Amino acid sequence: MKKLEEYVRSVPDFPKPGIIFRDITTVLQDPDGLHLAIDGIQEKLKGVDFDVIAGTESRGFIMGMPVAYNLHKPFVLIRKKGKLPFETVSREYDLEYGTATIEMHKDAIKPGQKVVLIDDLIATGGTIEAAAKLVEDLGGEVVKIVFLMELAGLNGREKLKDYDVESVICYEGK
Repeated sequence: MKKLEEYVRSVPDFPKPGIIFRDITTVLQDPDGLHLAIDGIQEKLKGVDFDVIAGTESRGFIMGMPVAYNLHKPFVLIRKKGKLPFETVSREYDLEYGTATIEMHKDAIKPGQKVVLIDDLIATGGTIEAAAKLVEDLGGEVVKIVFLMELAGLNGREKLKDYDVESVICYEGK
């Protein structure tokens, strides 16, 4: 069987020149690649005491749901503003050019719950930092953040220095 890194497609100059886009669609399209990805994330949770898994739209859903299912844990959606039907809490965060807002249902996390955040990629860390703050706004405790891939050259871990962060694959560049 190939290593997980071999299933990731690297697309040069996307979305702009000088960027290497790490495409997970090739991981998802291969049963062995998908298995390696989910198992790799799940492995990072061995020995972690937690109550809930939360994931950010949309690839955090793809990576987090199978782990929640396998570990028999509830899964909480963290979505773009305006997508959830019930009362929400929200957090705005900075993008390269502007801002964005994410939300979760007000009743999604109970005070004192231990939460694991899962996403496909850490780049600058803004989205997942906002997600962690949402969990904390509701009284939850973020006990671990797991990514399938990390772009270390973008220093996203600096924003998350107060959290236990791991990635399955780490790319040194941007």
